[in-house]
Amino acid sequence: MDEILEILEKDGRATVEDIAKMLRKSPDTVKKAIKKYEKEGAILKYKAVINKDLIRDTESEVRALIEVNIVPQKDLGFDKIAERIYSFPEVTSCYLISGTYDLLVVVEGKNLHTVSNFVAEKLSCLEHVRGTATHFLLKKYKEDGVILKHKSENKRIAISY
Repeated sequence: MDEILEILEKDGRATVEDIAKMLRKSPDTVKKAIKKYEKEGAILKYKAVINKDLIRDTESEVRALIEVNIVPQKDLGFDKIAERIYSFPEVTSCYLISGTYDLLVVVEGKNLHTVSNFVAEKLSCLEHVRGTATHFLLKKYKEDGVILKHKSENKRIAISY
C-alpha cells in the first residue's frame, strides 16, 4: 500500500504538510495524491474512533454481531443478499466470512429489544437467510487498533464485623 495511505489510515488528522515532511515530498505532490485517491474511491471516509463508554448517558446504544447463514443465489452468489442486508439502516458493517456462517453483520440499536426486532422482523425473514446467531457486545477493549480506556469502576470497601 502507498505510504500516504498508510499514514492516513493510522491518523486521518495528519495534514498534507505533516505527510509531506514524513515522506520528504512536496505538499503539492501529497495533496494531488490524496485528491486522486478520494476521486478513485480508495479513500472513502475519514473518521474518528470514539470511546462511547466515556460519553454515554443512561440510554446507550446496543451493538450486536450477527452471524448469518445464507443460501447464495444462482449467478449472483452472496453479493445480492449481502447488498439487501447491508442496506438496512441498523446495519453498520457487513462482511463475507469463512466458517459455519457466511456473513458477519454488525447492527446497532437503542436497546436489546430494537436489535432483537431487527433480527426477527427484518433479517431472519429474508428469503435466502437460513439461520442467524446473535452476539451482543458487552464491552470494547480495542477498536481499529486503538486501545480504549475505561472509566474507573466504583470499588466497594469490604466491611467486616
